Amino acid sequence: MGRHFSWKRRLGILLAAMWLGLGCATAQAEELFVSGAASLTNAFGEIKTLFEKAHPGVTVHTNFAASNPLLKQMQEGAPVDVFASADQETMDKAGKAGLIDPATRRDFVCNKLVLIVPKGSRKPSEMSQLSDCQRIAIGNPDSVPAGRYARESLTHAGLWDTLSSRFIMGNSVRQVLDYVARGEVDAGFVYATDARQMADKVDVALVAGGHKPVLYPVAVATTGKNAAQGKAFVDFLLSPEGEAVLSRYGFSRP
Repeated sequence: MGRHFSWKRRLGILLAAMWLGLGCATAQAEELFVSGAASLTNAFGEIKTLFEKAHPGVTVHTNFAASNPLLKQMQEGAPVDVFASADQETMDKAGKAGLIDPATRRDFVCNKLVLIVPKGSRKPSEMSQLSDCQRIAIGNPDSVPAGRYARESLTHAGLWDTLSSRFIMGNSVRQVLDYVARGEVDAGFVYATDARQMADKVDVALVAGGHKPVLYPVAVATTGKNAAQGKAFVDFLLSPEGEAVLSRYGFSRP
């Protein structure tokens, strides 16, 4: 009986030690929540993997959408540690609302706005030739930075009011890309990096002008719980390794 009790006691101690070890491992595990503009999806997917390898024990969760909806999520209390938008305006709003640490804000990449058409379609050689297109996809300017850049470009060319009835609004730049890739529209405005992702389905007709520079800022958010790793992620984006990944996806340095 004494031996039986001793065996049970030893087993209990062993199990308790195992659970304690698991508890410690769980306590040591860290999560990092990154919200990024839709156009960063592919590049950030690779950067997430590299960052996790460089920071064992850290799991990065990514969330991609148009910049304004991401801002709204933060305003509603979403646990975000890092926020990267596709325009200065959205990040400015985040700063004014106290949703980011202004000391961590950095401009980390540039992009270009391009006009694309379905693969093999006739390519307008200048903006005025958009009058030949019946359906033109753009991001909704109220929520999608690419849509605001497109509006600026079309307004500069004197075409915004003329073509407004032909616009098909997308909820993100990736949705606009899909519309063109599937041939549901005659043309659309996306970033050059997005066009590269579907080079087999779309052709770039021209690089749009007459708009503000497409400059992406990133910052550590104040709505999350891991500011330290958030800062490390921002630093990684700015490192030679991070810049190399972003460059491969077509982004350029500011």
